[in-house]
Amino acid sequence: MYNPKSRKAEEFICHQEILDTLEYAQKNKNNIEIVDKILEKARLKKGLTHREATVLLDCDIPEKVEEIYALAREIKQDYYGNRIVLFAPLYLSNYCVNGCVYCPYHLKNKHIPRKKLSQEEIRQEVEALQDMGHKRLAIESGEDPVNNPIEYILDSIKTIYDVKHKNGSIRRVNVNIAATTVENYKKLHDAGIGTYILFQETYHKESYEKLHPTGPKHNYAYHTEAMDRAMEAGIDDVSLGVLFGLELYRYEFAGLLMHAEHLEAAFGVGPHAISVPRIKHADDIDPDAFDNGIDDDTFAKIVACIRIAAPYVGMIISTRESKECREKLLNLGVSQISGGSKTSVGGYFKPMPDSEDSSQFDVSDRRPLDEVIKWLMELGYLPSFCTSCYRQGRTGDRFMEICKSQQIHNFCQPNAIMTLKEYLEDYASDETKKLGNELISKEVELIENEKIKHVVKENLKKIEQGQRDFKF
Repeated sequence: MYNPKSRKAEEFICHQEILDTLEYAQKNKNNIEIVDKILEKARLKKGLTHREATVLLDCDIPEKVEEIYALAREIKQDYYGNRIVLFAPLYLSNYCVNGCVYCPYHLKNKHIPRKKLSQEEIRQEVEALQDMGHKRLAIESGEDPVNNPIEYILDSIKTIYDVKHKNGSIRRVNVNIAATTVENYKKLHDAGIGTYILFQETYHKESYEKLHPTGPKHNYAYHTEAMDRAMEAGIDDVSLGVLFGLELYRYEFAGLLMHAEHLEAAFGVGPHAISVPRIKHADDIDPDAFDNGIDDDTFAKIVACIRIAAPYVGMIISTRESKECREKLLNLGVSQISGGSKTSVGGYFKPMPDSEDSSQFDVSDRRPLDEVIKWLMELGYLPSFCTSCYRQGRTGDRFMEICKSQQIHNFCQPNAIMTLKEYLEDYASDETKKLGNELISKEVELIENEKIKHVVKENLKKIEQGQRDFKF
């Protein structure tokens, strides 16, 4: 039986409920009365159920599809404005004991170079990332209790936070590691992580078990219930995601929203962010071997419908996607992107020869961070390196309360302006700096609170004089 409050995976991600949802959506996708009723509810900007959102996803009436896109743009603007948060992944180790058939790190792959960064190598990588201008990292590691125990992850987090290089510092470390115990999640919480990230890959249990034939990740329930254990441990910022292309996208879409609903029902806090990666070529992985791939138009509609269904959630698009694709998705719901990314273990500090390449997937958007920043500003976005909510205690239900009331811009806009100014002073090319300072002048005048506006102006002067890390 479907029960969003249940702590059992097969009850809060109920297979029959998803099948019933898909049947209902297909039956009613062009029922104008029902579609209009759902859109009317969506215009309240408080979200939709997984079933309502799936109807919109399936709807193919041209004028209604345009309404869906227009509403997604409006909700994105109301909740997140024109701010786009930047981050970079940092791969610590690709040693892995799992047999995931879509990932080149699987245990049977004997020709991919295996590597684990030492703490000194991590320092070098972090300094290189700081020299690019990054303030927020997402650390990645394969699952291997011998090579990558929790102690290694904790030591790595401490190393990252300890590195102070010129004007650089990493202010937020998000963690993407395998499902683990409540005890280990408590250790991660105590280490001061930002968000805990874990992709479900697929919510279809039968497909999940086939795609993960060996290793601890084979356990569907243990993996799917990981966020519950993280919440129990005090980590109240968690990030969900599926790998589109492994299973039918409609099934994954419904399951993803059901997982978000479960977290709300069981803990009172939905996911901080949702990632929507698509399977890509990598080492011995051919994406054409998976027959559930989705085209760019379908992908865009998925993003728009997630934004409508969960207005509060951050949405993440990585460098898996091309510049053109990312540009299309920015105004439909995306609020975070990576830039200047490397998906191999090492590679930021010095170029890696092909013989040592250990990329988890091919990067489509290979532009350096400065070029990405300039591109965002040319499109009218405000690049942000803000990490203040996490460091000021605005996480979990506190963040959600502010975000759902559409008041997060009172914090995020001034913080985005000040962190962009830091980037411009310390790392930007002359052209990017000129464009950025012009944008900042405009954005400051848009701050509604006169007291905050005055403080921001004063802090911008202090940043020019060498001071750093102001935050609201």
